Amino acid sequence: MKFLDEAKIYIKAGDGGDGCLSFRHERFIEFGGPDGGAGGRGGSVYALAVKNVNTLIDYRYKQHFKAKNGNNGAGQNKTGKSGDDIVLKVPVGTQIFDDDKETMIVDMIQDGQKSLLAVGGNGGLGNTAFKSSTMRAPRKTTNGEAGEEKWIWLRLKLIADVGLVGLPNAGKSTFISTITNAHAKTGNYAFTTKHPQLGVCKIHDREIVIADIPGLIEDAHIGKGLGNRFLGHIERCSAIIHIIDITSHDPVLDYKQIRYEMEMYNKSLIDKPEIIVLNKIDAIDNISIYKQIQNQIGKNVYPISAFDMESCMNVIQNVMQYVEYDDVW
Repeated sequence: MKFLDEAKIYIKAGDGGDGCLSFRHERFIEFGGPDGGAGGRGGSVYALAVKNVNTLIDYRYKQHFKAKNGNNGAGQNKTGKSGDDIVLKVPVGTQIFDDDKETMIVDMIQDGQKSLLAVGGNGGLGNTAFKSSTMRAPRKTTNGEAGEEKWIWLRLKLIADVGLVGLPNAGKSTFISTITNAHAKTGNYAFTTKHPQLGVCKIHDREIVIADIPGLIEDAHIGKGLGNRFLGHIERCSAIIHIIDITSHDPVLDYKQIRYEMEMYNKSLIDKPEIIVLNKIDAIDNISIYKQIQNQIGKNVYPISAFDMESCMNVIQNVMQYVEYDDVW
């Protein structure tokens, strides 16, 4: 299934049915009087968060959604049938914005959460509603109200406990494949990961969800490489695992580069708890070099080989302190 994390769609609630102008025509009833029924209510448009979907790809190929109109009223005081509602299923973590892309309508953060997006129009009144002591045979009715309509934006932000960041080819995909059920694409070239993906790691009878996002490069915030738009998928994470290639020409510069791109996207990201990982120690002879890197960065670092389950799980053990009792949003 292809990944899509943003879509623009048009929604239209149903119009209410018109009220009916009718009079009773029955034998032996001398003064029949009005009997026009009201119109039915138009259907509304709802959003429903579902956990078994993690992409908005369905909204690329269909972008217009219209609920049914209410039926008109009829004689014998029959109210028109209400229009059927429509429910748009979206992944848990989807934010819904107005057409300006800034005004948030709702944040769908819980499985089963349902939210009203567009209200169906009320049905019009039949002439029966206008009967009074002074108006015995009203010929007045009202039309049904128009349903709400608007363009909206759907923006998915994956819900995960931990987010993986790093430069392309730092080993994030190998790391997540080693510790989770994710089958990430790996290769000895940059940008093997084209879109975010989730994996579930089981530890101490608990499951934590890990999000791997495409690698960042210098000036990602101005659109270089794949840009930094995927950083939105780690905004809800409780902690970040920052993976650095220890065989790089300058691992410390790599670290600072990624931190800068995160700060340019959203300053709150650099305030999240961070576990720094030096990957590919199996490719160097002198692993004590990580001590030098640790001193230059000024924070604890964890040397690992992404192919080695034990060293990878040591990282997860340490990140658990930040996510064990926290919600993921």
